[in-house]
Amino acid sequence: MSNRGKASWLRMDLPLAKAKPISDGGGTSGITDLSGETAAGERGENVRATALQTPREYFLTMGNLGESMFANCGFLYWNFSLKSVKFLSVCIIAYIYGKYIIFLARANVQTEKNGAVKKRRSNQADIPDSLCQEAETCYRLRLPEDFYQFWKFCEELDPEKPSDALVSSVGLKLVGPYDILAGKHKKAKSADVNFNLHWRFFYDPPEFQTILVGDSKTQYHMGYFRDVPDELPVWVGANEAKKGCVISQVGDNVFAAVKLFLSKKLKEVTDKKKNAVLRDVDEKLTRTAKDLGYSLEQKTMKMKQRDKKVVTKAFHGAGLVVPVDKNDVGYRELPETNANLKKICKAIVDAPTDDERVKAFAPIQEMLTFVQFANDECDYGMGYELGMDLFCYGSHYFHKTVGQLLPLAYTLLKRNLFAEIIEAHLGSRREEGLDQLEP
Repeated sequence: MSNRGKASWLRMDLPLAKAKPISDGGGTSGITDLSGETAAGERGENVRATALQTPREYFLTMGNLGESMFANCGFLYWNFSLKSVKFLSVCIIAYIYGKYIIFLARANVQTEKNGAVKKRRSNQADIPDSLCQEAETCYRLRLPEDFYQFWKFCEELDPEKPSDALVSSVGLKLVGPYDILAGKHKKAKSADVNFNLHWRFFYDPPEFQTILVGDSKTQYHMGYFRDVPDELPVWVGANEAKKGCVISQVGDNVFAAVKLFLSKKLKEVTDKKKNAVLRDVDEKLTRTAKDLGYSLEQKTMKMKQRDKKVVTKAFHGAGLVVPVDKNDVGYRELPETNANLKKICKAIVDAPTDDERVKAFAPIQEMLTFVQFANDECDYGMGYELGMDLFCYGSHYFHKTVGQLLPLAYTLLKRNLFAEIIEAHLGSRREEGLDQLEP
């Protein structure tokens, strides 16, 4: 058989040399195996997949192919005496091609990483990492970048007391995790402070974390609202605890929330001097927010997308989000509407005697049985909704039932921190004395 025939036969049947994984600098490899045992159809699928890859993945894949070509060409050249200038040129070109493409791949990876770092650094507030970590460790919750940027904004208004920078002008005080940045926790009487009860108002669900307080008469306060404790807040909400449990959406960042508060304040204030001060703060806040790239809309697209995931509004109106699969497993509705459930709760609270109260509790007992069935079938959202509604109604008559429903619901939903918070809150639920760090 001639050398040409021998080479043709080898191309048909000999396995390709395996390509070694190439690190992209981030601990991953672009491709792990290119064995010749892969069917032609599968190779076609690989080519189509390559067309859909990112530039980094494409470069790494093509680099591997180049080295593979060189390995196979070299194998044929030295072992089967296909010694010709043309064939040797193919070997050299394949080798150079492979090395060049791998160089491009790694350069691309480094560029992506550098770009990500630059973007991240340019948007970070100039606050020591140790202080940021301490604030998040105390609460066991991640805080968004706008939280820190707003602190820097208030530092510019009042370098000595950033927490009080908006008190005289706007009527808002920075509290909660901001107390950690201010170092207030170091002056606390008790070293064993439960920070998740720090500024936790009567109707605040575990999802709500207070960061600003306003009028003490209505107990107006703003805070971050999270669906899941391991994730960043979905938006900023506001509540007036003296008026009820309703939580209003006021923006997806603290700048937007304060901007909305300022806008309403400007319409109410008639005194020219006070109005001028408010306008000055408003202008500075608006300029800072725009420079940092924060939206000042009350309802952003991100918030609207979250609304689509809400399975029920609940009594507080903020909505509950639970994972629901394609078979609608995860949530089932309560047998009573919100209006009817409120009537049932009112009948229990207003019952003249304990016997009457026990009778009035019958519909709730029936729903508890439905919740047990729902939990058995992985519809954890039902117990979550009933527990939250009873909590929001606010009567101590429901505390025991809430203590049975919500910790279990949060545990089943793998939101364990929320389970801890509701248990602690029910054990110390009060309307006054909410500052846990008060000296």
